[in-house]
Amino acid sequence: MTQPHTHASHPAIIKRLRRASGHLSSTIDMLGHGRTCLEVAQQLQAVEKAIQQAKKALIRDHLDHCLEDLVGPLGPGQRDSLDEFREITRYL
Repeated sequence: MTQPHTHASHPAIIKRLRRASGHLSSTIDMLGHGRTCLEVAQQLQAVEKAIQQAKKALIRDHLDHCLEDLVGPLGPGQRDSLDEFREITRYL
């Protein structure tokens, strides 16, 4: 089992997730109050985007810190592979 740990990025990720939670609560209220499907869909998009951004930030932080700490210092050729792997996370 891994040890609990935090990173400098975690407060920002928590902020994004709280924003998503707020959007989701608003969406539930909107449905309960009979708001239009367009308005509800816009709120759902905001929820998805906030969660997606939190996920990306967490994965990138993991690549930048946890993975690199595990494998140790990398030479120029080796670093290219890790940088390319990190870059592909933009498409998650």
